[in-house]
Amino acid sequence: MSTRGRAILVGAGPGDPDLLTVRAERSLRAADLILYDALVDPRILGLAPHAQRFYVGKRAGREAISQSTIQALMIRAAGRGRVVVRLKSGDPFVLGRGGEEAIACEAAGVPVEVIPGITSAIAGPGACGIPVTHRGVSPGVLVLSAVPASHYERVLEHLPPGSVTVVLLMALGARGSIAEFLCRVGWPGDLPAAVVVGACTPRAWSWTGTLDTLGVLEIPADRLDLPGLVVLGHVVSLADTVSRAMRRDDDAQPGLRDHQQEEASWLRRRAP
Repeated sequence: MSTRGRAILVGAGPGDPDLLTVRAERSLRAADLILYDALVDPRILGLAPHAQRFYVGKRAGREAISQSTIQALMIRAAGRGRVVVRLKSGDPFVLGRGGEEAIACEAAGVPVEVIPGITSAIAGPGACGIPVTHRGVSPGVLVLSAVPASHYERVLEHLPPGSVTVVLLMALGARGSIAEFLCRVGWPGDLPAAVVVGACTPRAWSWTGTLDTLGVLEIPADRLDLPGLVVLGHVVSLADTVSRAMRRDDDAQPGLRDHQQEEASWLRRRAP
């Protein structure tokens, strides 16, 4: 156990354990206590077989541990000399409340380290062949929370449609409300749209269409338990072309994206 306690905010990435950073892996091996989110792949937890683990995930519609309690757990454990890893899906500072936790630790005198992770806002669309920026198509990307609706409505109401790519996280259940609102404030119904569910996991599913069909889209029943995001913008039109190139790469390197085949070997490669 460490003689000097500290907190480490670690981004676990968008789902695929192979996308975890080397620095994040080292932190997991050094951890005494891991406070982990709902969307963290269990294989990542396997990198810390000797650490105590405590689930603090939040999922829509389910009872969850309060943010203040999570912060209190971090501070108390670090104050007792433990290395506390706060393991979050994606990146700690992209709608992950990492800033709140860092500020709470600073106020309590607890040293904090932040290890970035790949956010699903970028990796999710990318895994489906959608570049969130593209020269001549979209010069930037705007990432927003879809919950509550006020978080995106006050921004998108005044944004010129199609001027940048818009990625809405935690948006699966809100897709109908998103489409209805944007069409009501004058966004064109034929604006390209996409939905990405379970990005970078073996159960990943995606759809491309338009804003006016987004609201009536039916998600497969066996994917409704997964997190999802919505992409709006002309870059969605590039998905078919880019995906074809990605599939050719798979053919050239068999098994590159075969998560099931990789699952058994992944932990062996990283075994202590």
